[in-house]
Amino acid sequence: MNPPGREHFLGLLRDAVLGGSLAKLTLGKPSGSDSTLKNLFVRPVELKSGPRFSFVWRHATKDVTKNLGAEEALVLLDSLVGTQFLDAHLFTQTQSAQLETGSGKPRLSLKPACKTVVPVRGNDRVKRHAIRADAPWLRALGVTGGHGRPVGAMADKLRQIQNFAEILTHLIGEAPLPSGRRLKVFDMGCGKGYLTFAACELLGDRADVVGVEARGELVDFCNRTASEQGLAPRLSFREGSIADTEIEGADILIALHACDTATDDALAKAIGSGAALAIVAPCCQKELRPQLVAPTVLSAPLRHGIFEERQAEFVTDALRALLLEWSGYRTRVIEFISTEHTAKNLMITAVRGGKKGDPATAVRIRELAAFYGIRRQALARQLAFALR
Repeated sequence: MNPPGREHFLGLLRDAVLGGSLAKLTLGKPSGSDSTLKNLFVRPVELKSGPRFSFVWRHATKDVTKNLGAEEALVLLDSLVGTQFLDAHLFTQTQSAQLETGSGKPRLSLKPACKTVVPVRGNDRVKRHAIRADAPWLRALGVTGGHGRPVGAMADKLRQIQNFAEILTHLIGEAPLPSGRRLKVFDMGCGKGYLTFAACELLGDRADVVGVEARGELVDFCNRTASEQGLAPRLSFREGSIADTEIEGADILIALHACDTATDDALAKAIGSGAALAIVAPCCQKELRPQLVAPTVLSAPLRHGIFEERQAEFVTDALRALLLEWSGYRTRVIEFISTEHTAKNLMITAVRGGKKGDPATAVRIRELAAFYGIRRQALARQLAFALR
């Protein structure tokens, strides 16, 4: 007779932790009093002090991280699984196991592993990256030269690529991506394809990755490079604008530094396609600036152009985040990379799974728009959301 579901799950977890086969553990449906806590993610990491397990408590507006040894990690998890978290999903190199304890008798389901596990690196200051600096495609794109060293001013670009890869790795583990088929990934406005190639390397044979770019010469260059690097056909590029490109069935949508309302076009595409994950880094938010009506208390400082510009950026991206939440996504606004390396450093991530059409969120959107006198906004228009 099989042991009860929770004991069986904890046994599998212990074997995975001590045997070195753990890929990741996701705990969800927190039952405690902290309403800001959403999930707990556990992954093996390699630190200078040796192997550890990284615990990331994800809250609505912050993450709390702690690294523990194997036995200490197992003691803590024994107190959390099925008690403080009602849902647990374990991934190993050979199988996945899900424990649901929300109502009635605990239910345990087991499945063989059906996807490539994305490697997770340590988080010491000196660490290995998910994208190796000596990757051949980085040399082909002109980012690195011999021995993986950046070429000229490309050090910042390499940091951007590696930071993006780290963010994407964590989001892949969080998003409700399908496991029974190949993923469809679109990088909208991909330019020279730096991050498109990075996404392809991270996801491997698990996904087909498509870069969309309006400049035909860049599309030709990227397709040629993908073929020469042996990445075609799972990595391909097509010519077109964000607004005019069909992405039906997209699972992941990426749009970094799409100018002005092109970011809204990309987000509308992601929502319309039902994408499990959207990642955007907005750029040149011009649409709302002429509409801003400064509240009396802000009228004096907003006479300065730089303050007015930053205010318009804030309002634009705040509305985008709220509209994504209204559309059924859990959103986070983070710093993509330090301003030391680029001024375009704000990133909005959206993971499908929130409460769609929440009336309270709709009220917050309209209150924000009314406060600044906003009458129209591109994403709201495409979602048929009335700001007034």
